[in-house]
Amino acid sequence: MLLPTTLVGSYPQPEWLIDRKRLAGRFPPRVRALELWRIPEPYLAEAQDDATIMAIKAQEDAGLDIISDGEIRRESYSNRFATALEGIDLDNPGSALDRSGHPNPVPRVVGNIRRRHAVGVRDLEFLRRHTRRRVKVTVPGPFTMAQQAQIDHYGGSRELAAMDYAAALNGEIRDLFNAGADVVQIDEPYMQARPEEARTFGLAALNRALENVVGTTAVHICFGYAAIIHVRPSGYSFLPELAQCRCAQVSIETAQSSLDCAVLEQLRDKKIILGVIDLSDPTVESAEVVANRIRRALPFVDPKNLLIAPDCGMKYLPREAAFGKLQAMVAGAQMVRAQLASGKG
Repeated sequence: MLLPTTLVGSYPQPEWLIDRKRLAGRFPPRVRALELWRIPEPYLAEAQDDATIMAIKAQEDAGLDIISDGEIRRESYSNRFATALEGIDLDNPGSALDRSGHPNPVPRVVGNIRRRHAVGVRDLEFLRRHTRRRVKVTVPGPFTMAQQAQIDHYGGSRELAAMDYAAALNGEIRDLFNAGADVVQIDEPYMQARPEEARTFGLAALNRALENVVGTTAVHICFGYAAIIHVRPSGYSFLPELAQCRCAQVSIETAQSSLDCAVLEQLRDKKIILGVIDLSDPTVESAEVVANRIRRALPFVDPKNLLIAPDCGMKYLPREAAFGKLQAMVAGAQMVRAQLASGKG
């Protein structure tokens, strides 16, 4: 199938589950933020399961081909995994600058980073039970986790920390594929935010996380949530380097930034997850607008190597807007698919 559709990862959580205003009014939490949940702890897991089923059904009803769990159980894309590791002092968080330059509470690394147990396998198994479509799971990347931490161990070396984060993540990815994941996506937004460090050791850490992994893997790199980071550069500061990554797919944003897709020629050996939905505006795009955003990539990417997605951070949209945008995305992909099938692409 040409141009399969998918989420980047997140989908809006219901207002009855999480305080969406408080969530949107702060930078994404790096440590646990249990105060954001509206449901008392004894009932929280059951409520999260129910909301996850709603997110799965919304994706299916919109017509998506590859389904995620919407990251419904997470306060942010990274903290659920990053705070489950050995070597972290959860009771005494550290501080690190976020990508906007402001200090943020973060995990404090006080010992060797190790994975105690599988973190996301139960969530994947729940997802598999509730859809017959292909499924994708997202995990935070080792470079990003090392940037979102205060490193009081390893002599303060983020590089050494990143390599142990990568080893922990490697075990998690293997377990996810063994449990039935079709795609595992690694989220590495800080490679865009801090490209010089990413060139120094980020790619090595990423490849360590993917070492000897069997299964379809993707790496997501982005400009930050549209709800929080409002100014978009015209191009990526770290992207062609991913040609040397062991991943099969690279996930990028093009909608809000109006990205010049010519850069994708440098990733000819990768499949591209193309972000074509603008999340800075809740207004639902027309299918034709979406189709035109897809067409911008066609001179530079073989259609067989394109997947279609929103830009990242859909969780901050109103649920009605998010669903409408997914419907428009599916319709736009269908328009281009039909155009290509007719030989007019």
